[in-house]
Amino acid sequence: MDEAPAPKRAKIVSEDASKPIENSTGNNMSGFKRDRHGNEKKFNNGPRPAPKPKVAVVRNAYTPMFEQLRDELDAHHDRRDRLGKASRDVTGLSKKIVRTINPDLPPQIQSEVDSRLAEISKLLATMAPDVQGINRYRYSRSLMCLEELAEALTFAHYLKTQTLLKPEELSAFVEDLTRKGAAVLGEKEKDNQDKDKDEPMPDAANVPVPPPSTEQQETTGKDSNNPVETEQQQQQPKLEPLIMSTTIDDYFYGVFDLSGEMMRFATTSTALTGKMAGAEDDERTIVEDMHELGSFFEMLPTKAGDKKQWEKKLDVMRQSVRKVERLGYDRKIRGSERPKGWVPDLTVDQPGEDEE
Repeated sequence: MDEAPAPKRAKIVSEDASKPIENSTGNNMSGFKRDRHGNEKKFNNGPRPAPKPKVAVVRNAYTPMFEQLRDELDAHHDRRDRLGKASRDVTGLSKKIVRTINPDLPPQIQSEVDSRLAEISKLLATMAPDVQGINRYRYSRSLMCLEELAEALTFAHYLKTQTLLKPEELSAFVEDLTRKGAAVLGEKEKDNQDKDKDEPMPDAANVPVPPPSTEQQETTGKDSNNPVETEQQQQQPKLEPLIMSTTIDDYFYGVFDLSGEMMRFATTSTALTGKMAGAEDDERTIVEDMHELGSFFEMLPTKAGDKKQWEKKLDVMRQSVRKVERLGYDRKIRGSERPKGWVPDLTVDQPGEDEE
């Protein structure tokens, strides 16, 4: 038996077609829906609720304290970001210096090193105001660039003098770089201020300047010819620029990295010249220098602050000393058998190392 079709719902039509039908609550039925709780649904294109009145911020005795803490945290994060960016630039420039220096620096290489040191001096001058006082140790992790700079400076000093740069000499050199950078930045800022002061406004180029009045001329003349004020200005002490210096940790970790550069330099110079780097006439080569450097760090007590990093650096230094020793032994024992340009395979461990 066929089922009867469902009756169609009759459309409710208003007498006036231009007016929508209203329900019992007085709301228009067009676009009006309810949720399962019977409340009116709110849509993006539907009627918007009335804006809520803004509640005034309640201030009490603790509000200034929290506002001060907020400002300190914002300044801390901004300072750390600035130091991180400048530190990456100094690290990159220091690595470029290490890769370019050699015992006999040609004039073009020396000028390149000097230009990079000038850039580093400007970066150090911009970092100096943020690392004064306790901030020097608070942002020590953001100042890892000083280790790379110490490596570059100690390596350059060793190639020129075959001696190790002292901690106080390194700190004095970095302070001098900071002063030079501050002087360059100060002159540049002064030139910019003078340029802005002397440059006329574009819309006032054709406007005639009225002559100064008699009172202004008298006042200007008095101010310019006042010997007391001129003498006071000359007697005002010049403010010393803020400087940045290195710590003993920067020096130690920089010398740790120096051992790796000395190992690479010994391998390359032996392959190119056929003899060990150093003064062979006095029977002192880079092998003895690496022995002394390794013995110096072996005698030092383990650093308590960052024991893991210290031991890792010390292990890498031991490997560098061992490689230079193998290179020296092969050159001394089988030197006549090796052709010029021969480089030993330093990746192969010595016999008996695994047993140790």
